[in-house]
Amino acid sequence: MNLTISATCEKPIYQQLFEQISAQIVRGELPGGTCLPPIRTVAKELRISVITVKKAWEELERQGLIVSITGKGCFVAEIHAGELDDRRADMALKRLGQEVAYCKSLGLDETAITNIVHQCFHRP
Repeated sequence: MNLTISATCEKPIYQQLFEQISAQIVRGELPGGTCLPPIRTVAKELRISVITVKKAWEELERQGLIVSITGKGCFVAEIHAGELDDRRADMALKRLGQEVAYCKSLGLDETAITNIVHQCFHRP
């Protein structure tokens, strides 16, 4: 599990953790049954609060991406391939929806936004 935290990012640290781990899960990099490292270990390695990591883990569990087993730890939930595709699409739709709303607030129309997305997609 590869995690990078940015103190300068506008997003709260727990949200950065949640997004990175959930993306790794839906991409299949963290398959079902994978044991996540203990909260305290992650907090120590990233030099952040245990409470922050716990909040990210709680959100992952609330979203059905991980399961917590008392006395054993947290594990990536067993999610079927079709459901992973649906979750990936939902995550992308949510993120793109936020970005499109921002673009619209700048006065861009659908054609302009579509062109920008197309340009971004084809950047190296």
